[in-house]
Amino acid sequence: MKLLEDRILSDGEVIGGKILKVSNFLNHQIDVAFLDQLAQEWKNRFSGSKITKVLTIESSGIAIGASLARALEVPLVFAKKHQSSNVNEEVYSSKIYSFTHDQYYNVVVSKKYILPGDKILLADDFLANGNALKGLIEICKGAGAEVVGAACAIEKGFQNGGDQLRKAGIKVESLAIIEKMDSNGIEFRK
Repeated sequence: MKLLEDRILSDGEVIGGKILKVSNFLNHQIDVAFLDQLAQEWKNRFSGSKITKVLTIESSGIAIGASLARALEVPLVFAKKHQSSNVNEEVYSSKIYSFTHDQYYNVVVSKKYILPGDKILLADDFLANGNALKGLIEICKGAGAEVVGAACAIEKGFQNGGDQLRKAGIKVESLAIIEKMDSNGIEFRK
């Protein structure tokens, strides 16, 4: 999506060739109107999918998930990275490695919020190795829910997570796919 690619080029910052910092519009300071435009694009790409819920992981995925859920007029559910005292009921869980934070999280979702027969659209800000989405897929399978696809803002195509998910039969719709990034700039997949 040219709109997102242009925003990445104007406001993004490549750090060390592997990190793309988009904190000023996507995952720290959030341009809500911009996210709503992205959500409308995903709504078009997943039209006819009969989605019943959007699922993401705290925290960076929540803003994208909220815009997407609003556009689709369905609830947003987010997996918590830690089971807290206010999530004391039965949960689905998955152990997920975070590339960004270089650590594992045991993410949990209350069994009250993902139900058998739900049609789930996964949402996230970044797709690199695909670990977060694979963990959410595991949670959905455990619940008897169907994953209709994944809506990702930025995919690091050079890390192959998106390609692996597509080969596994998951419809992945990333609005900007980066093939290469370094101090010389960013190259997007055509």
